[in-house]
Amino acid sequence: MSGFLNDKVVAITGGGRGIGRAVALHCAAEGARVVVADFGVGMDGAEPSSEVAQGVVDEITAAGGTAVAVAGDVSTMAGGASVVEAAMDNWGRIDGAVCVAGILRERMLFNMSEEEFDDVVRVHLKGTFTVYRAASAVMRKQEGGGSLVAFTSGVWALGSTAQPNYAAAKGGIVSLTYSAAVALERYGVRANVVAPVARTRMSANVPMTLAEMGDAEDIAPMVGYLVSDAASDVTGQVYSVVGDKIAVWSQPREVRAMWAGQRWTPELIAERLPTQVGTERLPMLDMVAEMRKAAAAKENPNA
Repeated sequence: MSGFLNDKVVAITGGGRGIGRAVALHCAAEGARVVVADFGVGMDGAEPSSEVAQGVVDEITAAGGTAVAVAGDVSTMAGGASVVEAAMDNWGRIDGAVCVAGILRERMLFNMSEEEFDDVVRVHLKGTFTVYRAASAVMRKQEGGGSLVAFTSGVWALGSTAQPNYAAAKGGIVSLTYSAAVALERYGVRANVVAPVARTRMSANVPMTLAEMGDAEDIAPMVGYLVSDAASDVTGQVYSVVGDKIAVWSQPREVRAMWAGQRWTPELIAERLPTQVGTERLPMLDMVAEMRKAAAAKENPNA
């Protein structure tokens, strides 16, 4: 490797498996000192264990890198703070905080329990907030600022048939990151989001054909770039990464508008909205038939 991240300290939640593990190994190989944070749970949030985080640390140290393991629940304030504290206790700073940790509880909206909704939002969205909160408090005061990197999914903008909790959490992560980018820019702290498409434990259950698919290792270099000095002027962005492709998402904006010149009535809206404002079709609606076909055939096209 090139030593692209020499002297950087980078913490990765969900660093024990999948994309998080790939990011941890990549950052360490590029010279960063790494905090591997992972509660070691299954996709459903069960069976916590610290062994997965330590296993990645062992890989890093065996290759000549430097890393420490943290096993805590980042959906709690104490758990999020412990990730940053590990960096500070060992190396006195934190340059990159990368939030990959997540779980799935798949269910159609009308069948989803309160617990299934809350658990996914808690781990994904609150788990990003707790780390952002602790890391930004340090980064805003240290020389060189820092980089916050979160993970989302295309469902944040497109919707999901059987993952409304996941889609809500991922949309919240984008909004949280936009807010962080705006608030922290003057302190030299930047915040960005990666929307990966890669073969992981989670993607293996997606019941549809994805036009593009990559591997966890394809995602890691983008994260390495975002936490590096080379990205010091990059903030408030959402990047898709799949295979050898990187794309940037458009910023949300109004497309068309109309004015009444008076207070609107439902009748006036019904008369004018179809021709003057109209609608923007949700792309996911055009994919539902394909998803149903794959599910009916019990196919797993992305395995």
